[in-house]
Amino acid sequence: MKILVDENLDGMDLRLKERGYDAYSVRKLTTAGENLGSDYSVINYARKHGMVIVTKDGEYKKASKENGFPLVLIDDDEILEIIIKKLGKI
Repeated sequence: MKILVDENLDGMDLRLKERGYDAYSVRKLTTAGENLGSDYSVINYARKHGMVIVTKDGEYKKASKENGFPLVLIDDDEILEIIIKKLGKI
């Protein structure tokens, strides 16, 4: 499975690679010359290369439903629950 990590989670590609995933960063691909300046271009790139997009950007949710591409959306509520759980252990 190929994974495309959006700019708002930059660095997560490296962590996923450490765990054996074939992960790429939008920011690093852009730096390397890919034209990924808009959500539309990111979606097209992911589709063309058979990638799952991982993002915190809620705009992708509607696009994913309308266009049927795989998406992992991390939202602030999930992050908040993790923070609260960890605070409870202190």
